[in-house]
Amino acid sequence: MRYLITSALPYINGIKHLGNLVGSMLPADVYARFLRQQGEEVLYICGTDEHGTPAELAALEENLDVATYCKRQYERQSDVYKRFGLSFDYFGRTSSIENHELTQHFYRQLDANGFIEEQEISQIYSIEDDRFLPDRYVVGTCPKCGYEKARGDQCENCTSVLSPTDLIEPRSAVSGSTHLEVRTSKHLFLRLDQLSEEVRTWVEQQESWPALTKSIAMKWLNEGLQSRGITRDLSWGVPVPRAGFDNKVFYVWFDAPIGYVAATKAWASQVEGRSWLDWWQNASDVRYVQFMAKDNLPFHTIMWPAMILGTREPWKMADYIKGFNWLNYYGGKFSTSSKRGVFLDQALEILPADYWRYTLIASSPESSDSAFTWEQLQLKVNKELADNLGNFVNRILKFANSRFQGMVPAGGEPTEAEHQLEKTCQELMAKIAGHLQAMEFRKAAEGLNALWTAGNQYIDIRAPWALFKSNPDEAALVIRTCINLIRIYAIAAQPFIPFTAQVISDALKLSAAERTSSFAAAVDFSVIQPERTFDVPPPLFQKLDDDRIAELKTQFGGQD
Repeated sequence: MRYLITSALPYINGIKHLGNLVGSMLPADVYARFLRQQGEEVLYICGTDEHGTPAELAALEENLDVATYCKRQYERQSDVYKRFGLSFDYFGRTSSIENHELTQHFYRQLDANGFIEEQEISQIYSIEDDRFLPDRYVVGTCPKCGYEKARGDQCENCTSVLSPTDLIEPRSAVSGSTHLEVRTSKHLFLRLDQLSEEVRTWVEQQESWPALTKSIAMKWLNEGLQSRGITRDLSWGVPVPRAGFDNKVFYVWFDAPIGYVAATKAWASQVEGRSWLDWWQNASDVRYVQFMAKDNLPFHTIMWPAMILGTREPWKMADYIKGFNWLNYYGGKFSTSSKRGVFLDQALEILPADYWRYTLIASSPESSDSAFTWEQLQLKVNKELADNLGNFVNRILKFANSRFQGMVPAGGEPTEAEHQLEKTCQELMAKIAGHLQAMEFRKAAEGLNALWTAGNQYIDIRAPWALFKSNPDEAALVIRTCINLIRIYAIAAQPFIPFTAQVISDALKLSAAERTSSFAAAVDFSVIQPERTFDVPPPLFQKLDDDRIAELKTQFGGQD
């Protein structure tokens, strides 16, 4: 089995926040890293979602043409994801030539099969801007709550869904002009109503899907699917290859999921001997897993499958869609547009990536919404990372360095305590692997912390510092056991905190083979033999004190 993994495409406007990271990209990365450790063939694909009105508006605000703005933002996002350790095999762009060509191909297939229709709709037209204004290009006062900066599609203040004509005193987001009128414009629509039963049949066959994913899909199906517009009056996007649609592009929701296929095609063009179609059409041996937050689930359980089914071509469809709830920030939503919460570039200025990776995965919003708080971060860092893992590694290696001249010591024969430790480690490694295979990330993190706890319990019982005085050989056995345990920790931690795992592996001077192991084969207390040398790394984690937490709460608006 080969594994194709995709995570929700981050939108191009701005650096994403912690909620975006834990809602798709980070768990996908943990899963991909784990599978690679097990020897599986993995292709992890992602990319920036670059079309639509928010990109144009953001470029306008910064006085840049939209292509230049998107290129800059793509580079910024690529950089921050790399610094977070996200192991994409390819990170593409929906503005790529591959996505333009494939989007137009999907449209032509759907049109040829009778699933595209033209409709004439009423839209706001700006006289001064000499253009139609898509929903988000119209701002005004919300008729429900009186918020003066409501958009033509939704009020961010009260979350009411709106139409541009609902707004009080509407104005152009481009120029601020109030000289607006309603005009008619032709657009293309995807006949989701005609594809509804095929989509329902496919969804009902997905017995293994998480409850969140399945319930959202069935909600949409039971409410009834309607034709949905696939074109917009914009200049930035994939051109519509149809007479009379010269000044229109495809709606961003239509071209974005095709971006996964396009990114795979771009990846294959850079890797000799690889075929993108082997992953997307000739793919009976491919297990396709998608990761995304719940707001994207309707597009990936309903719209994207309908598009695939409507082409009548053998495109690979998702085998499993891992949906996540919201990660909230002190009772409210993280928001890119409202700049609420902690954003990824800010996060890396505060703490190294692994602090965030572990804390976020350990509180993944899987079964319900969860909340990020600075106090929770402090607890995870101080108790689990610093005390449970970091302190163990540094205590053992410092002691071995000072008492055994910087070499793994010889001596002693395993006792019942060592046999019990090995059994506990085997059980916990199997448990962590099982949770990761099932994409149960919170449980996997709990298992990892339990593994670290097992080591601390072992040295509490065996007390090598005391043994060294009375029985140096037995102390040597305990220290040698612990150094081998530290190697096991590095392997188990690698999907979660890869930078720390590498520091540990480097300190132990592990070969490529010694640091590359499946979870099942990792528990081996004979890998690191006597007389090998090692380094003592600096402390792996720094604790967060109460004063620092108070500063961060003040800086980022965290409330009790």
